Amino acid sequence: MSVAVVDARLRPIGVICSALKDRSEAPRQGSEGAPDAWLEVYPWAAEGLQGLTVGDEIIVITWFHQARRDVFLVHPRSDPRNPLTGVFATRSPDRPNPLGLHPVFVRAIEGNRLRIGPIEAIDGTPVVDIKPVLR
Repeated sequence: MSVAVVDARLRPIGVICSALKDRSEAPRQGSEGAPDAWLEVYPWAAEGLQGLTVGDEIIVITWFHQARRDVFLVHPRSDPRNPLTGVFATRSPDRPNPLGLHPVFVRAIEGNRLRIGPIEAIDGTPVVDIKPVLR
């Protein structure tokens, strides 16, 4: 079976502005003590925020710009006592396509900026999409 190779490109729609400045400071998951942060949506994409309201639960999709892309096996939660496991069975940020999924709440909206949280993404993390949580 032949497989067509598609040149997939992402265009960031915004950036995370967080008190977390270094990857080592960030909790593994937002629910593990992460702070709130600002998501600044670039002006060209700001129209896409229409319909979002304070209190909404959204999924912020980020690009882990400091992740290693050559990693396929990890010790889950970076604990060497855990057996090596394929990255596709973990939430490791190090992976071939380092997309982060962050379920967060919208705390405030100021123009093209959303106060969201809790989120473990570090300052400067590119945001590639936002999706509503559907119940």
